[in-house]
Amino acid sequence: GPYPFSLFFFSKCSGDRITRIVKVWSEDGAGKVVEIPADMTARDVCQLLVYKSHCVDDNAWTLVEHHPNLGLERCLEDHELVVQVQASMSSDSKFLFRKNYAKYEFFRNPLNFFPEHMVTWCHDSDGSIPQAQLLQNFLNSSSCPEIQGFLYVKEPGRKSWKKLYMLLRRSGLYYSSKGTSKEPRHLQLLSDLEDSNIFTIITGRKLHNAPTDYQFCIKPNKVRSDCKELKMLCAEDEQSRTCWMTAFRLLKFGIVLYHNYNVPQQRKSTNSSFSAPVRSVSENSLVAMDFSGRTGRVIDNPVEAQSAALEEGQTWRKRTHRMNVLGSPSPLHPSSLSSVIHKTQVWFHGRIMREEAHRMIIQQGQVDGLFLVRDSQSNPKAFVLTLCHHQKIKHFQILPCEEDGQVFFSLDDGATKFTDLIHLVDFYQLNRGVLPCKLKHPCTAVAL
Repeated sequence: GPYPFSLFFFSKCSGDRITRIVKVWSEDGAGKVVEIPADMTARDVCQLLVYKSHCVDDNAWTLVEHHPNLGLERCLEDHELVVQVQASMSSDSKFLFRKNYAKYEFFRNPLNFFPEHMVTWCHDSDGSIPQAQLLQNFLNSSSCPEIQGFLYVKEPGRKSWKKLYMLLRRSGLYYSSKGTSKEPRHLQLLSDLEDSNIFTIITGRKLHNAPTDYQFCIKPNKVRSDCKELKMLCAEDEQSRTCWMTAFRLLKFGIVLYHNYNVPQQRKSTNSSFSAPVRSVSENSLVAMDFSGRTGRVIDNPVEAQSAALEEGQTWRKRTHRMNVLGSPSPLHPSSLSSVIHKTQVWFHGRIMREEAHRMIIQQGQVDGLFLVRDSQSNPKAFVLTLCHHQKIKHFQILPCEEDGQVFFSLDDGATKFTDLIHLVDFYQLNRGVLPCKLKHPCTAVAL
């Protein structure tokens, strides 16, 4: 696998409480050791890591269960007990700390996740149900939603795949032994949900001779290293794979997922399992202030804060421009700081290849507005903005242009120019401009 590290775990008694020592790895191969109680959830471990590594908690951080030997990984659900999950992992498996912006995206945009032709309802004679009630029905344990459609299934121990008509219900994943028949006598159980989890396959198509790129896998919890026990599946496209995988999570965990999604909003007043702020001190000390009057005041209204920031940015730009015109050195001279200042930003990833940018965007959840900036491979003076929109990844060249001896950056052939990449990113976070959507979520590689 691409990550040269291992996970270790051992117990020690602290008072009457058994704690575990866990090692968690970041994408760059750095590890952090944390001591946690046996009843600590994945969300609490993420908050602990957020606090220890001084990054901002935007509720997108996740622990990833990563199996390099099996070529599988999945994001832990926030409520899962880390120690319990570890018990089903082999010695070469590990936990990664990573962002996943798509974790609860299906609660925000359910219609994007469940195409009408894939969802039916066992109890409904005409099979139709108002789209608005789609999620309520998934979360209501007395209703019987069903995902249906064709999937390729890998034949155990062989490199061949069979295209079968599949049904996903609360009771398990079934395939039909006779065409698209749903008659009970034709339905065979492929896997239950209770003692299994659903994983993304991180190896390429060639390894398993997969018919498409959209592979996923159901792994029984008891399986540690035996590939023959894995249920390898393949969908026709990304939307279909996402639908099967999301429905599996919803049918397995039900209303608990909705509580996980809601907790961050309610968490502000309650204490977590450990008494630590969930944001770094420097982050908490940054507030929008209004100094236009005699005394400063904190701006609470986010819209007002945004317009104040824009106004401040414009006067700051005018000031630097005026100083440049006067010939005195501006505080951010183009030759020095503005050519390198972007290197301090979480969204800047330097000299990574296009394929690596794709991999990072896919891993962090292909939601609209997920972006990163990297050095251009073809033009040493240019940069590339990599942006996700409608589950497609697009690349936009950011080119330098010179005016009155000063270098500016632009991604629309000089129509909108910026003194540095930070200004450019700030602008496109507020304005769509020539892009298909605004920049919303920075694709982040955290150093633990």
